[in-house]
Amino acid sequence: MKIKVTTVVLFAVIGLILLSSIFYVKRVEAEETSSTYSIEWVNHRVEVMGNGYILVNDTIKISGTASGGFLIGLPYQYGSLVMRCAAYNAANPSQKYSVTANVPLGNRVGFYGFKVDFSQQETPHAFTVIFVLSNSLITQNAQNTSLYTLGFPAYPAFITSASMCNCSVVLPKNAQYLNGTVAGLNYSKTSLQSFAYEPANVTFMLTGNDIQLLIVEKLRREIRLDGVGDIEVSDNYYVKNISPKEITSVNVVLPPNASAVTSEDEFGRKAGTSPTLVDAETNRYQVSLVLPLESGQSTVFVVKYNLPRAVYIKQNGSAEIEFALLNFQHLDYYIGQTCVTLVLPEGARILTVSYDGGDYNILKDVFKEQVSVSRQGVFFLDAFTLEIVYQYNPLWLSFRPTLWIWALATFGCIIVAIVKRPKAPAPVIAPTVAVRFSPEIIRSFVSAYEEKREIILEMASLEAGLRRGRIPRRRYKMQRKTLETRLATLSRTLDDLKQKLRAAGGRYADLMRQLEVAEAEISEVEVNIHSIGVRHRRGELSLEAYRKLLGDYELRKANAETKISGILMRLREEMR
Repeated sequence: MKIKVTTVVLFAVIGLILLSSIFYVKRVEAEETSSTYSIEWVNHRVEVMGNGYILVNDTIKISGTASGGFLIGLPYQYGSLVMRCAAYNAANPSQKYSVTANVPLGNRVGFYGFKVDFSQQETPHAFTVIFVLSNSLITQNAQNTSLYTLGFPAYPAFITSASMCNCSVVLPKNAQYLNGTVAGLNYSKTSLQSFAYEPANVTFMLTGNDIQLLIVEKLRREIRLDGVGDIEVSDNYYVKNISPKEITSVNVVLPPNASAVTSEDEFGRKAGTSPTLVDAETNRYQVSLVLPLESGQSTVFVVKYNLPRAVYIKQNGSAEIEFALLNFQHLDYYIGQTCVTLVLPEGARILTVSYDGGDYNILKDVFKEQVSVSRQGVFFLDAFTLEIVYQYNPLWLSFRPTLWIWALATFGCIIVAIVKRPKAPAPVIAPTVAVRFSPEIIRSFVSAYEEKREIILEMASLEAGLRRGRIPRRRYKMQRKTLETRLATLSRTLDDLKQKLRAAGGRYADLMRQLEVAEAEISEVEVNIHSIGVRHRRGELSLEAYRKLLGDYELRKANAETKISGILMRLREEMR
């Protein structure tokens, strides 16, 4: 009897589970079909960007409403390769829609889905969804570097069918199509079925550098305004070569009306060939590298140029000045991280900042103020205008000359006082023999400076060990005292050798001046890092602001240390 009761209960539970599953499936299907629309046509465009990233542009014409959002997807193998996804109204590109990534595409597996949310707005008749895919989808033949193979999704995937899908693959104008899994560079399909899953590829021939397989890891743009309205810009590019051949030049896009364009490497060495304008419409320049960039290697190069005052600066009244610059317009490559910094002239005071990209950061120094903005993953749709209104008194132009005049006047008064004071009997001084300059002085200086850097690293390691409790405090004090004694002795030796190198004049004196500037930069950055740490612990700086400032300071310190390494390397070359 008990067995019969147990069996009845078991069957009842199973029946309830099945019944609830049926209702759940019906509810999910009802949610998916809450948006009633049909797809009239799709224009599916695949384009290769300048640094090999793939731009997939799907312009979709629908009828009906998509109140619950519009679902679109790619075969799942492309999911991890999607760098960016954006959507906007095809008739009004400034009207953008939010996109949610990695959502289920209906009740199917094998797809990486995206949901376009119209935010309770009226469903547009036509809208565009853009995907930026990694440049790992395009490969360059190692033996024949003019031979490329491009992988891409042949069709977009929807949860409903589309009446017509027109497709095109856009390659550089000099490219020659060889073969592929699709019928040419232009193809179409009527009645595109829902959940289309069709990875594709094409092989083409291309000579020249219209496509350069490289990663632009970072771009730091610094815009400096001076008191008379001159605008100087420097763009620092951090790039990595992922093609099988070396790269001797890189294509970059500059703001309109750029002039006096020059390029150099991170050590200030200028390229043998000046940048040349290759496309006036997009203001694209070909920049030669100082040294060829080997496959798999990274480098840093700087592009410097001027912008005209009449185009970018407007005077509002007697003291108010307005500056506006549209950044990254016509960009035909993808950038991992960007930072744009606007440095005002001495004495200028910021009144208003207009930036349509979100948050910005204002840094104030003793006499200078600057604005910086940062973004991750930038392509042409991320072009933004940085506009600032500031107050500036032209009397600040005489600030530095006045300081110099006061300094010279003070120095002159001291000299006069020394000359007119009563003279003591001149002591008898034994003649000394002048020390001749020799390569041994350079060798001693480089060796002593390297030892100094090693001691500083040991002291930093010692500090870290104390903080983590790895060494006792008594042992820490003894080791630190020993290191400080060695460092003091080395510093005196280095000061003497610096004086001898300065006395040699020429490039040696200039290298010592550059070295002192870099050392002063490191000292200033270390003081600033300590200061923001104290302010953060007091609660005066948020965690986000602290991290931003810390990142900027650490980058400045790394650049200064790189400059010091370059100076030591040049001195080593002198010894050969």
